[in-house]
Amino acid sequence: VQLVESGGGLVQTGESLTLSCAASEFTFDDYIVGWFRQPPGKKYTGITCTSRSDGNTWYSDSVKGRFTISTDYANSTMYLQMNSLELEDTAVYYCAAVKALLKNFYCSSSGIRGTWDVWGRGTRVTVSS
Repeated sequence: VQLVESGGGLVQTGESLTLSCAASEFTFDDYIVGWFRQPPGKKYTGITCTSRSDGNTWYSDSVKGRFTISTDYANSTMYLQMNSLELEDTAVYYCAAVKALLKNFYCSSSGIRGTWDVWGRGTRVTVSS
């Protein structure tokens, strides 16, 4: 099972970009999904997640109000709409998924927790001034 991202690229500050992530050899049924990113020289962090089973959607403060996660469960594809991009958004973006074995754990109002077990290979987003 794997996830395949697409849509990264080079944009200027203030512009928008949409990332896509498609599931391969599994479906999003019973999975919680989210996006992480790793800026150059830094650790990766979770920036957003959504759980259909728990009814939770969470955004980190750094992207709240600018980024939107959405999911097409029929096609097991998720998206990250990124608006008003800033230099600090430059990073490799990863989509990830985890089976919803624990209620209100992996994706809650407190953020992302636990070990996520399905990952994409990452797509690079570079924001220039």
